[in-house]
Amino acid sequence: MRLPGTRYQEHGWEQVRKLLGACSLQAFRQIEMHQVLDPQQHASLLDAYTDAVAASLRASARTARGEAEGNSYGESVYELSLALLYELQAQPAYWAGFAAAMASEHARNGAFWLDPTAEGALRKKVNDMYATLRDKVDADNYIVATGRECSPNKIYTYRMLDTAYRAISDLFVAWEQHAAQVAAILGRPMAGTPIEVRQIRSISGCRAEWIIRWSETLERFGGSPGPLHTRSKRFASLKNSPDKIAALLTEIGDYEELSANMDRSEEWQGEAGEAALWLEDYWRVLGESEQAEADGLAQDEDCILPPPEDEHADEADDDGLSPADAGPVLSEAELAAEQARADALSLPLRYLEMARTAQDAGSWTMRILCDESLPIRLAVYHKLLGAADDTYPDAWLDPATGELPTLQQLAALDQISMPTLRKRRNEAIDKLYAGERVELSTR
Repeated sequence: MRLPGTRYQEHGWEQVRKLLGACSLQAFRQIEMHQVLDPQQHASLLDAYTDAVAASLRASARTARGEAEGNSYGESVYELSLALLYELQAQPAYWAGFAAAMASEHARNGAFWLDPTAEGALRKKVNDMYATLRDKVDADNYIVATGRECSPNKIYTYRMLDTAYRAISDLFVAWEQHAAQVAAILGRPMAGTPIEVRQIRSISGCRAEWIIRWSETLERFGGSPGPLHTRSKRFASLKNSPDKIAALLTEIGDYEELSANMDRSEEWQGEAGEAALWLEDYWRVLGESEQAEADGLAQDEDCILPPPEDEHADEADDDGLSPADAGPVLSEAELAAEQARADALSLPLRYLEMARTAQDAGSWTMRILCDESLPIRLAVYHKLLGAADDTYPDAWLDPATGELPTLQQLAALDQISMPTLRKRRNEAIDKLYAGERVELSTR
């Protein structure tokens, strides 16, 4: 789930929680845990805990879990974990709550933290502390981002609705196996495939009455009451407020759609998003105009200089590419590995091979980014010009969507993580602009 300003509400939270839990257990073996029984020692104990956990986190920064994608903004699990740890120091009330819970458990079971079999109880208390802190941090950042009031409980409500939508979506996908429950959610008997199954594509398409009926069905089909139908008063006001549910669903959906466009060209960029060739022409014409001015040649303001002649043009094949432009020569084993990665992503087996052939090796961009892999170069176009453009070669596109592969697919093709892909893509974009400035400054 994405909301303005929030960082911890997406899929990566589970890994953040597990990393903080593991590092906390290591810290508890290093610090004087008996000090949780003395409120006067809580501040110094928090300092010792923070130092020990920070050291463990830094040691985990290069592990698979630490480098895993923490959210859709490119922050890793390690980065999010470290930031939340320091938030704990800034908001010590959550540490005080943890210490009180530890003291309460000690009153029942003694120094349970010394018992190796009590790790589960320790982890749960750490998880509870960070989960409540997470929602407070995200609520505060939501207020800053939007100027609207928000509480940790409201963040919890957003997350419940997002979870409910995903559960409903899963039921719709497998509606034949859950026909009775889907019929109850839709509020009508079914004859054939319900049209809603094909129409629901995002949380924006989820209806408030579906959420309410889904919650009603859980006790009958799942064995336990749904979140709107428990004895808890947390969501009691929502059960009879479909308009309020609809507004919250719309807000989540609108922001998810907006933030998804961060990796696509924005419409307000105008001409920049209409064709990949525009970007090539911009850099080429700018450079050649500066060169002409430096050489003292008079130019008509509206004149676009012709591209420089290719001295190797006669060597080009029927596709307009010279044999050297087709990309590196790979062994059969390397091609087979490439094809296996493409097949796993439901792309054509020869996707990478054909996409390399479709590159214009003589373009300015290719000259600057010659050391970057094909997925990184495609990610650059994905960022600057969007996933869909009529001028992209067909070999670059995923036949299933008619667009460039998603960033997740490109990362998998390059055998790197999403944060690494984004980092290398942004570095490549910086290299383009730096290359243009250096080229002009040397003329």
